Amino acid sequence: MSIMALSVTAILGLTGCATIRRWQAHDTEELLAAAGFEKQPLDGVDTKLDEPTPPYRIVRRTKDGVVQYAYADPDNCRCVYIGTSKEYAQYQRLAAQWRIARERFFDYEDVWHRDGWGLW
Repeated sequence: MSIMALSVTAILGLTGCATIRRWQAHDTEELLAAAGFEKQPLDGVDTKLDEPTPPYRIVRRTKDGVVQYAYADPDNCRCVYIGTSKEYAQYQRLAAQWRIARERFFDYEDVWHRDGWGLW
Protein backbone atom coordinates (compact mmCIF):
# COMPACT_ATOMS: atom_id res chain seq x y z
CA MET A 1 0.00 0.00 0.00
CA SER A 2 2.78 2.49 0.84
CA ILE A 3 4.61 1.70 -2.41
CA MET A 4 1.45 2.51 -4.36
CA ALA A 5 0.96 5.77 -2.47
CA LEU A 6 4.60 6.72 -3.08
CA SER A 7 4.23 5.90 -6.78
CA VAL A 8 1.09 8.02 -7.09
CA THR A 9 2.80 10.89 -5.24
CA ALA A 10 5.83 10.68 -7.53
CA ILE A 11 3.66 10.68 -10.65
CA LEU A 12 1.65 13.66 -9.42
CA GLY A 13 4.84 15.49 -8.51
CA LEU A 14 6.40 14.93 -11.92
CA THR A 15 3.17 15.94 -13.66
CA GLY A 16 3.07 19.10 -11.56
CA CYS A 17 6.67 19.97 -12.47
CA ALA A 18 5.92 19.52 -16.18
CA THR A 19 2.84 21.72 -15.88
CA ILE A 20 4.79 24.45 -14.11
CA ARG A 21 7.49 24.29 -16.79
CA ARG A 22 4.84 24.69 -19.52
CA TRP A 23 3.37 27.73 -17.75
CA GLN A 24 6.80 29.28 -17.29
CA ALA A 25 7.67 28.60 -20.94
CA HIS A 26 4.38 30.18 -22.05
CA ASP A 27 5.03 33.30 -19.94
CA THR A 28 8.59 33.60 -21.28
CA GLU A 29 7.41 33.13 -24.87
CA GLU A 30 4.79 35.86 -24.48
CA LEU A 31 7.43 38.27 -23.19
CA LEU A 32 9.86 37.32 -25.98
CA ALA A 33 7.18 37.90 -28.63
CA ALA A 34 6.21 41.23 -27.07
CA ALA A 35 9.88 42.25 -27.09
CA GLY A 36 10.13 41.60 -30.82
CA PHE A 37 11.79 38.19 -30.93
CA GLU A 38 11.09 36.27 -34.13
CA LYS A 39 9.36 32.92 -33.71
CA GLN A 40 10.63 30.20 -36.04
CA PRO A 41 9.88 26.48 -36.28
CA LEU A 42 12.43 24.45 -34.34
CA ASP A 43 12.93 22.01 -37.20
CA GLY A 44 15.85 23.18 -39.29
CA VAL A 45 16.75 26.29 -37.26
CA ASP A 46 19.19 24.54 -34.94
CA THR A 47 20.86 22.80 -37.86
CA LYS A 48 21.86 26.24 -39.19
CA LEU A 49 23.50 27.14 -35.87
CA ASP A 50 26.88 25.91 -34.71
CA GLU A 51 25.41 24.19 -31.67
CA PRO A 52 21.85 23.27 -30.67
CA THR A 53 19.88 25.61 -28.43
CA PRO A 54 19.28 24.14 -24.97
CA PRO A 55 15.56 24.06 -24.14
CA TYR A 56 13.92 26.68 -21.91
CA ARG A 57 17.02 28.89 -21.63
CA ILE A 58 17.90 32.14 -23.34
CA VAL A 59 21.28 31.62 -24.92
CA ARG A 60 23.60 34.34 -26.25
CA ARG A 61 25.45 33.55 -29.47
CA THR A 62 27.41 35.37 -32.13
CA LYS A 63 26.54 34.55 -35.73
CA ASP A 64 28.32 36.32 -38.59
CA GLY A 65 29.58 38.94 -36.13
CA VAL A 66 26.06 39.72 -34.84
CA VAL A 67 24.98 38.91 -31.29
CA GLN A 68 21.82 36.78 -31.22
CA TYR A 69 19.69 35.47 -28.40
CA ALA A 70 17.77 32.23 -28.81
CA TYR A 71 15.14 30.46 -26.70
CA ALA A 72 13.95 26.99 -27.73
CA ASP A 73 10.75 25.24 -26.67
CA PRO A 74 10.86 21.71 -28.06
CA ASP A 75 7.67 20.57 -26.29
CA ASN A 76 4.92 23.21 -26.48
CA CYS A 77 5.36 25.20 -29.67
CA ARG A 78 8.29 23.24 -31.14
CA CYS A 79 9.82 26.60 -31.97
CA VAL A 80 12.75 28.85 -31.27
CA TYR A 81 12.59 32.59 -30.59
CA ILE A 82 15.51 34.54 -32.02
CA GLY A 83 16.35 38.18 -31.32
CA THR A 84 19.19 40.67 -31.26
CA SER A 85 20.62 42.67 -28.36
CA LYS A 86 17.88 45.26 -28.90
CA GLU A 87 15.08 42.71 -28.47
CA TYR A 88 16.85 41.11 -25.52
CA ALA A 89 17.11 44.47 -23.73
CA GLN A 90 13.38 45.01 -24.34
CA TYR A 91 12.67 41.49 -23.04
CA GLN A 92 14.60 42.26 -19.83
CA ARG A 93 12.60 45.47 -19.31
CA LEU A 94 9.30 43.65 -19.86
CA ALA A 95 10.32 40.77 -17.57
CA ALA A 96 11.26 43.22 -14.81
CA GLN A 97 7.91 45.02 -15.16
CA TRP A 98 6.10 41.68 -15.06
CA ARG A 99 7.96 40.63 -11.87
CA ILE A 100 7.14 43.94 -10.18
CA ALA A 101 3.46 43.66 -11.13
CA ARG A 102 3.33 40.08 -9.87
CA GLU A 103 5.00 41.04 -6.56
CA ARG A 104 2.55 43.90 -6.07
CA PHE A 105 -0.38 41.60 -6.79
CA PHE A 106 0.76 39.01 -4.27
CA ASP A 107 1.53 41.70 -1.67
CA TYR A 108 -2.02 42.98 -2.16
CA GLU A 109 -3.39 39.44 -1.81
CA ASP A 110 -1.45 39.01 1.47
CA VAL A 111 -2.96 42.22 2.89
CA TRP A 112 -6.43 41.12 1.74
CA HIS A 113 -6.19 37.81 3.60
CA ARG A 114 -4.15 39.04 6.58
CA ASP A 115 -6.73 41.70 7.41
CA GLY A 116 -9.58 39.22 7.39
CA TRP A 117 -11.18 40.35 4.16
CA GLY A 118 -10.67 37.08 2.35
CA LEU A 119 -13.27 34.36 2.10
CA TRP A 120 -11.12 31.81 3.94
